[in-house]
Amino acid sequence: MCSMNKLGTATRTLIVKALVDGMGVNATCRLTGAAKHTVLKLLREIGDACAKYHDEHVRNVKARRIECDEIWSFCYSKQKNVPADFKGVFGYGDVWTWTAIDSESKLIVSYMLGLRDSGYATEFMQDVASRLANRVQLTTDGLKAYLEAVEDAFGGEVDYAQLIKIYGPTAPGAARYSPPACIGCESNAIAGSPERKHVSTSYVERQNLSMRMGMRRFTRLTNAHSKKVENHAHMISLYFMHYNYCKVHSTRRVTPAMEAGLTDHVWKIEELLALIG
Repeated sequence: MCSMNKLGTATRTLIVKALVDGMGVNATCRLTGAAKHTVLKLLREIGDACAKYHDEHVRNVKARRIECDEIWSFCYSKQKNVPADFKGVFGYGDVWTWTAIDSESKLIVSYMLGLRDSGYATEFMQDVASRLANRVQLTTDGLKAYLEAVEDAFGGEVDYAQLIKIYGPTAPGAARYSPPACIGCESNAIAGSPERKHVSTSYVERQNLSMRMGMRRFTRLTNAHSKKVENHAHMISLYFMHYNYCKVHSTRRVTPAMEAGLTDHVWKIEELLALIG
């Protein structure tokens, strides 16, 4: 087993590459020969560094259309199995990741870990607004918490619409693990003058799938989940930094950060590691 003070750049790079390719911590340990505490220590360090870099540099984003959504996961245990001593404590049970994507560059403009309530909605939308350089068209799902949150964050300086999906009945039996079929959509203009043809959450919902494929702890119907919310947050920060700066988008042929004008080249894993200092 490799300890942290003996890890070379090649091994550190291999560990990070395994994590962003969707491997869990235990599988990464088996692949690299690194001890579990070593992998978690590196994850913590690079997660902190990625979160700091995103907060400082993903600013003044020139976008035209932003889509927002929330994706569910859980930490420690599922909500119904949370011990009585930890009920109501954040990091035990349901945890939601709020995301905002530029539908043209595919840049993740903002992300936040929290609960699916009005307090987090307000904090999230204020963060989104603070990162944009101009007026945008904004689309969210029908979560009611967005209504006041968007008003508080943007005032009247946004063209905002909600896309509300209409679902059919829940299927019985084994199919209960799959979401009900979407049988229609309803778009509601909330503020400004949103263009109806651009009222969509398709890109941010596709990003939800990418997250489930790219982070083992988001995989449904397995025992893969975060035991600690801190590690959950570190992995999300690493994932989005890699997605924005390292991963070439198939339709754009550049990374989202390059398309958004935040960098002039495709980052390598070694550059992510250099953020640790």
